[in-house]
Amino acid sequence: MLHNDDHILVSHAGSLPRSKQLIEANAARQFAEDGFTLNHTPEFDALETAAVDEVVRHQREVGVDIPNDGEYGKAMSSSVDYGAWWNYISQRVSGLRISKSDPFDATPVRSTPGHLRYTTFPDRRDWTRFHDVYSDPDGGVLVGKTATAYPSVVGPLTYIGQDAVNEDIRNLQAALRREGFPTGFITAVSPGSAARVGNEYYSSDEELLFAWADVLHEEYKAITDAGLELQIDDPSIAEGFDQINPEPSIEDYRNFIQPRIEAMNHALRGIPEELVRFHVCWGSWHGPHTTDIPFEAIIDKVLQINAGGYTFEAANVRHEHEWRVWEDHKLPEGKVIIPGVVTHSTNVIEHPRLVADRIERFAGLVGKENVIASTDCGLGGRVHPHIAWAKLETLAKGAALASEELWG
Repeated sequence: MLHNDDHILVSHAGSLPRSKQLIEANAARQFAEDGFTLNHTPEFDALETAAVDEVVRHQREVGVDIPNDGEYGKAMSSSVDYGAWWNYISQRVSGLRISKSDPFDATPVRSTPGHLRYTTFPDRRDWTRFHDVYSDPDGGVLVGKTATAYPSVVGPLTYIGQDAVNEDIRNLQAALRREGFPTGFITAVSPGSAARVGNEYYSSDEELLFAWADVLHEEYKAITDAGLELQIDDPSIAEGFDQINPEPSIEDYRNFIQPRIEAMNHALRGIPEELVRFHVCWGSWHGPHTTDIPFEAIIDKVLQINAGGYTFEAANVRHEHEWRVWEDHKLPEGKVIIPGVVTHSTNVIEHPRLVADRIERFAGLVGKENVIASTDCGLGGRVHPHIAWAKLETLAKGAALASEELWG
C-alpha cells in the first residue's frame, strides 16, 4: 500500500462510467443456457481491452495516482446500475442457478434478538420507511437495472473465473505500462456480500460464508500475485444493518457481522496486507439513508480486517461528520485511510477548497503520509459521465492544494 512522501496521492473507489459503446455491447451479448452467464466473443474482448486503455489514460489526464480498470470487466448494460460490482461474481463461480430466492423476489423475513437474518432488498427499513419515494419513478431514487440476474447457490461453490480475472489483470497491466503508472488496483466482492444471494445448498450461514471465502481467495490471490492492489468491496459490514428487519440492537448486529469479518480474513490468508484495501460502504444508492449504522459502531470491526488500507464514505451528508471517529480510534501502524472526499450522491461538483479541507482534517488525525484522497463510492452507474470525470478532476485539484499546505 503506497504512502504519501511529498504529496497527497489520489485514487477512487472503483467503478467509472462506461462508454455508450461498451454499455450497448454488453446489452447485446448473448446468455448461455443457464440464463445468466454472458458469452464472450473476440470482438467484445477487443472492445473491452481498448476501453480499459482509454479509461486508464483518462485517469492519468485528470490527475489520479492509483488508477484501476474502471471495473470494465464487470458487465453493465445500462447507464444506471448499482449491482455490477457484486453480481459479476456469478460469471466466475459454479454451483449457481436462477431461482425465486434472489435478494429482490424472495419472501421477506423477520429477525429476532440474537437471531438476525437478511430480509429482501425491497423490505429493507429505509426502503419501507420511504416506500412512496422508492416506488415513484420520478422520486429521484434510482437503482437502475443489472446486466444479469441474481442466481442462487444450489451446489458446492467452485471458482471457474480464472480466464476472466486473468483478462482483467492483462488489460489493466498493459494500460498501466502504456501510461507509466507504477501500480493500480482491481476490485473484488467480499464473502459477506457474495453470500447475500439465495442459498439452497449449504446448511448454515457460516458454512455458506466460508465456502464463498474459499472461492474468492482464488480471485484475490490471482490479483495480488500479479503485483496489483486488491480492493475488497464489502457493503455487507455496514449496509447490512439496514437489511435486517426489525432494527436490531447494535450488539446483536456486531455479533452478526463478526463471522463475516472472520470469513473475510480467511479469504485473505497468505495475501500481503500491503496489497489490500478494504472498502466500507452504506449502499451508495441515491436514497434517504436514514437507517445507516453509525461508523463509530463498527470501526473496530473494520480494523480487524487484514488490509493495508481502509476506504470509506466521508463526503456525503449522511456520513461526513464521522471523520470524528479517528479522534478515538488509532490507525494501526503502517496502514492508510482512503476516505471519500468527493461524493457520488450529488451532481454538485465539490470545490477544490472543500476537498482540501476534508483531506487536511483527516491528515491532522492520522498523519499526512497516511491519507489517500478518494471518492465515497464508485461513480460509474451512479452519476453522469461528465459529472464523474469532473469530480475526479476536482478531487485531484483539492489534493494538490492540500499537498501545498501540508508540505509547504
